Amino acid sequence: VQLQASGGGLVQAGGSLRLSCAVSQLESPFRLYVLGWYRQVAGTQREMVAEISTGYRATYADFAKGRFTVSRDNAEKMLYLQMNGLKPEDTAVYFCFIKVPGRSERQWGQGTQVTVSS
Repeated sequence: VQLQASGGGLVQAGGSLRLSCAVSQLESPFRLYVLGWYRQVAGTQREMVAEISTGYRATYADFAKGRFTVSRDNAEKMLYLQMNGLKPEDTAVYFCFIKVPGRSERQWGQGTQVTVSS
């Protein structure tokens, strides 16, 4: 499996970014996988940002609710994270993941840096 995240960058507080994750080399159809995003600040644990199920049900961390929107395009094998109202504390490396429903193991992309200036 390959996951290629992109779309990170430097943005001012209050701004927006849209992260993308292209998925390829899957053993099963893309629509059968759970997808999502985590983020990590250097020296801290990776934390969940958002997850989207095979049935398009989205789950968000409290900090992401109302500001971030996760979506998927099964035809294009793409995952997205629309981030609005960004805050300096959103600064982190954002990682996309894919996993089989019901299993805990995730496979990760390489991460994309998001930096929010105050």
